Amino acid sequence: MADMNNIKIKRCGLKDIELVGKFYDDEILYMDEYALNYPKWIYGTYPSKDSVRDAAKVGTQYFCTVGRRVCGAFVLDENPGGFYQNGDWKADLQPGEYLIIHALCVAHEFSGRGIGRSIVNYCIGYAKSVGYKAVRIDVVPDNFPAIRLYKKMGFTYAGEKDLGRNLKNIPTFALYEFNF
Repeated sequence: MADMNNIKIKRCGLKDIELVGKFYDDEILYMDEYALNYPKWIYGTYPSKDSVRDAAKVGTQYFCTVGRRVCGAFVLDENPGGFYQNGDWKADLQPGEYLIIHALCVAHEFSGRGIGRSIVNYCIGYAKSVGYKAVRIDVVPDNFPAIRLYKKMGFTYAGEKDLGRNLKNIPTFALYEFNF
């Protein structure tokens, strides 16, 4: 496991866009070439430098470092990017009462060292500290590593639903929630 004291989680500033965009590009290329691309991300499309720039401009893109190396990235915001009302949520919350984790990625060379757990713990802690009632996530239904992490961390399943994103390669998403 990575030592949480060595992991630094930072909000992505405009000066970090190239670095974080390249991080996502490199990880997508790695998944396409050497591993399984569980999230079904598309190089140069999502997540990409453009999506990082958009999220950084509104203060919702984050990245993690160990020493000087980027070891992870994610977006934390209120925007579900689709029809979250379709979920079988245990908590009946309105938009603005929960945060959503998007595009969570851990560098392949840091896999299995607790980076993902640290990111999710950060998101939960942040959401609680500013008054949200839950953290939610949608994930490609066969993204088994991500689902395993969320379940281990206490997230509960809220169904597999079409979120209206019109993605040919991902017609439905598995939904999970962590209520406080």
